[in-house]
Amino acid sequence: MATLLDSIHSPADLKKLTVQQLPQLAEEIREFLIQTLSRTGGHLGPNLGVVELTLAMHYVFSTPEDKFLFDVSHQAYIHKILTGRRDRMDTIRQPGGLNGFMLRTESEHDCYGAGHAGTALSAALGMAVARDLAGGHENVVAVAGDGAFTNGISFEALNNIAEQTRRLIVVLNDNEWSIDRNVGAIAGYFHRIATNEHYRHMHDRATKLIERFGGKTAATVVRRAEEAAKSMLWPSIIFEEFGLRYFGPIDGHNIPLLIETFNVLKTLNEPVLLHIITQKGRGFQPALDGQKKFHGLGPYDPETGETDPSGMPTYAEVFATTLADLADTDERIVGITAAMPSGTGLDIFRARHPKKYFDVGIAEEHGVIFAAGMATSGFRPVCAIYSSFLQRAFDCIVHDVCLQHLPVLFCMDRAGLSGDDGPTHHGLFDIAYLRSIPDIVLMAPKDEDELACMMKTAMDLPGPSAIRYPRGVVAGVPRKPAPVALPIGKAEVESNGSDVCILGLGTMMPLARQLGARLAREGFSSAVVNPRFVKPLDREMLSNYAQRVAAFVTFEDHVKMGGFGSAVVEALDDMGSVLPVVRIAWPDRFIEHGKVDQLRARHGITVDAALDQVLPLLSSRKVS
Repeated sequence: MATLLDSIHSPADLKKLTVQQLPQLAEEIREFLIQTLSRTGGHLGPNLGVVELTLAMHYVFSTPEDKFLFDVSHQAYIHKILTGRRDRMDTIRQPGGLNGFMLRTESEHDCYGAGHAGTALSAALGMAVARDLAGGHENVVAVAGDGAFTNGISFEALNNIAEQTRRLIVVLNDNEWSIDRNVGAIAGYFHRIATNEHYRHMHDRATKLIERFGGKTAATVVRRAEEAAKSMLWPSIIFEEFGLRYFGPIDGHNIPLLIETFNVLKTLNEPVLLHIITQKGRGFQPALDGQKKFHGLGPYDPETGETDPSGMPTYAEVFATTLADLADTDERIVGITAAMPSGTGLDIFRARHPKKYFDVGIAEEHGVIFAAGMATSGFRPVCAIYSSFLQRAFDCIVHDVCLQHLPVLFCMDRAGLSGDDGPTHHGLFDIAYLRSIPDIVLMAPKDEDELACMMKTAMDLPGPSAIRYPRGVVAGVPRKPAPVALPIGKAEVESNGSDVCILGLGTMMPLARQLGARLAREGFSSAVVNPRFVKPLDREMLSNYAQRVAAFVTFEDHVKMGGFGSAVVEALDDMGSVLPVVRIAWPDRFIEHGKVDQLRARHGITVDAALDQVLPLLSSRKVS
C-alpha cells in the first residue's frame, strides 16, 4: 500500500502536500526511522524529536538555496530523507553508506558538515554575512539544541550576530537533553521559561488562533507571551540582550504552528531566535523511557527496543569503576566530564561519589581550566573526555595545565578509530597533539588491567598525564585485586628476539603478537614489546634492540604523521641509528566511517601489510 512517504523524493514533493497531510507524513517517517535504524543503529532519539520541525522547515524554505545548519547534525536524518536519500537510509553509518551526520560531499542540501556541538551559530552567521556581502536573499536557519548553548562557541557567535547581520533565524530546539540531561544555569533558565504557566496559556491560545485564522495573528500571540514572561522570569530575555528578537517557546510538534511561525520569521529584517519545545524519542516508548540509551545505539528490536548485551564490560566502564575504587581511599580525586557521563562511564563514578563528580556541560575548554584550578588547591582532577572532543581544549591543556605542571589526568575515551561515527569522532590525532607538550606523561594500555594500573600511576605523578584507550569492550584478561603503579617510561618486553623488534601500542598489541608469530614461521626471531608509554619513551629498550635487530615495526591506532611511530623514528635518530622503522598507522587523510576491521584492511592497518614491508628488510638474515 502506497504511503505519503513513498511520494517524497525531494523537498519539492513535500510542498505538493497540504498542511493537513503533514501529521500523517510525520508518523510515517517515525515508523520508517524506527524500523530502519533497528537494523543499522544510529541516533534514533534525537531524530524522533525533530520530525515536525524538519518537515516545517522544508515546507517553508527551499534548500539548497536556503541554508539549514543542524548543530552536531546527528539529528539530520529526516533532512536526509526529504532531500532524496530515503532509499539509502538503510546504509546509514554502514561501510560505503550515508554518513550519520551532515556531510557537504554527500548532498547539495548539506551546506555545512558537523559532528561536534556548538558550531552551527558561528557557521550560520558566516553564511549570512557572506550572503549580505554578495547581495543575496537566501534564508539561513541554524538549529541548535539547548545542550549546545552550554558551549562557549555558541555564546561567541551570539555576541556577534546582531552586529554583523540583519537576517538570521536561530531555532533553539529545547528537549532538556544532549546525550545526558542538560546541566547548568542555561538549561535551568530554559526550563523555567518552558514551564511557566502564563506561557502555556498563551500558547494554547496561539494554537487555537492558528487553527482558525493562521498567519501573523498566531505570531503576535507568541510574541505577547514572550513579552509577558519578561516581567515574570527575568528583567529581560537573555537572547534579546544579545540583539536577537525572541519568539516562543512554542510546541515543536505542532506543524501548522511551526509553518505559520516560520512564514512570519522569514519576512523579518532582524536576527531572531525561535524557542521550541520538543520531546526527544517522541513516538517510540522505549526511546522515551531510555533517553540516554536511544541517543545513539546499535541495532535493536523495533518492538521492544531491546539490544543484545555485549557480555563484556567496556573500557569506559573499567575506567569509571577503577576511578571510583581509587577515590574510595584518596579524597583528592574528582571526576570531570563535558556532558558525557554515560559515554565516558562517569555515571558509574557519580553513583558512588556524587560530591566528587562534576559535569560542566558541552564546554571542554572550561572543563580543563576548571580542573587546573582544582589542581592548584591540592586535588587530583580526572578529565574524562573523548579524544576527538579534547582537541577543542588544546590551548587549555598547554597553557593552563602543562605550563603550570599541574597534576591533571586526561582519560581519553574513543582514542583510535571510532568506526560508525566517522571522521568527526575518530580519535586519531591525540598522540600528535599531546606528545609535543613538555612534561606530560602519555600512556596507552594493552588491556583493562593495564588501564587500571596506569590510572594508579597517574595518581602518583606530580604533574600532568594522559591515558588513551579505545571505544568498545575490553580484552577480557584477569585483573589484579588492586592496580599497581608502573615504572615511568618503561616498556614491557613480552618476548625477546634478534631480527626485528615489534612494538604494538595499546590495544594494537594483538597485531604485534600475530606479526611475531608470522615472522617466526618465516624463520625470523622477533622481539614483541608493549611500549606502555608514548612519552617518555623507553629509550634504553630502543637502544638495546637498535644494536641487535635489522628493523623495527610499530603498530598504532593513530595517524602516522606525528604519532607513536614518528616518536620512535625521532628517538632512534637522536641515538644515531639509521635502522628502518616500518610504521603501521593511519594515512594522512580523514578516515571515512565504517566497520573497524574493514577500514583497517582498506588502509593497510594489518599484519599482512606489515609483513610485506618488513620481509625485504630481513632478507639478509634469512635462516636456510
